[in-house]
Amino acid sequence: MQTILGAGGAIGIELAKALTQYTTDIRLVSRNPEKVNDTDTLLSADLLQADDVKKAVQGSSVVYVTVGFPYNLKVWQNRWPKLMESVIAACVEFDSKLVFFDNIYMYDSDYLDGMDEETPINPPSEKGKVRARISQMLMDEINAGNLTALIARSADFYGPSIANTSMLNETVIKNLAKGKKANWMGAADRKHSFTYTPDAGKATALLGNTPDAYNQVWHLPTAPDPYTGKEWVEHIAKALGTKPKMQVAPKRMIHLIGLFVPVMKEMPEMLYQYDRDYVFDSSKFEKRFNMTPSPYTEGIAKVVAADYPK
Repeated sequence: MQTILGAGGAIGIELAKALTQYTTDIRLVSRNPEKVNDTDTLLSADLLQADDVKKAVQGSSVVYVTVGFPYNLKVWQNRWPKLMESVIAACVEFDSKLVFFDNIYMYDSDYLDGMDEETPINPPSEKGKVRARISQMLMDEINAGNLTALIARSADFYGPSIANTSMLNETVIKNLAKGKKANWMGAADRKHSFTYTPDAGKATALLGNTPDAYNQVWHLPTAPDPYTGKEWVEHIAKALGTKPKMQVAPKRMIHLIGLFVPVMKEMPEMLYQYDRDYVFDSSKFEKRFNMTPSPYTEGIAKVVAADYPK
């Protein structure tokens, strides 16, 4: 049995699809889980309750954490450590391997141009401090020899049918598709990497089913040489067959957008990621597994075809 905690989100769905290459014994766990594959087993659970986490983990050879709590600092501070503590305890008790899908919020803001698995940990935001804390909880158990686990890190992501959880989908692709101006945060002349969600799902499944991938950190495959904000808008507009209209959203506008777009409400403290080059290096994964990430033009085309068919 391989179990996904937080099934139903952007990554959980892609992971469930990809896991069928390795097993048909897949358990999807969330408050209201829905099948992705015909053979999936569903378990409704409140993952903030330790007993529910134990039930979800029991019998699992591999447990994947792809939980997406609401993008709110107080929620993160309250829920993430509680969840990680319960998941670690359950995986130790039932001898389950653990795969944690993570982001890069804990990285030092001075080292975002060429981030790899050795980038210094020095979170510049309160959300980053939460991510640093929970990833350290996991690494401490690994280093103590109590747990077999790995961390799979992604850049900001984009993909089909995930508008409300992706900045690129929500403020650029959706707006251009409606004939509106794209809203880009920060500097439009800075490069910004995005991980394509189907790639992330396939890679996470592969890591979880590779014994020697455990007890380390991996960056998930992400296309190199990312576009600048302006270039992202131009390429997406071209795929949509529309004009590349855009505006650079200052902090005050982001506060205003947040009144209508929930994912944007808590973005101001993360603006440092958009005022400098944000380049994600996944060469460790690519060399080990000989997996080439989807080119940006291909990913954009697939998102447009899936979400805005003509």
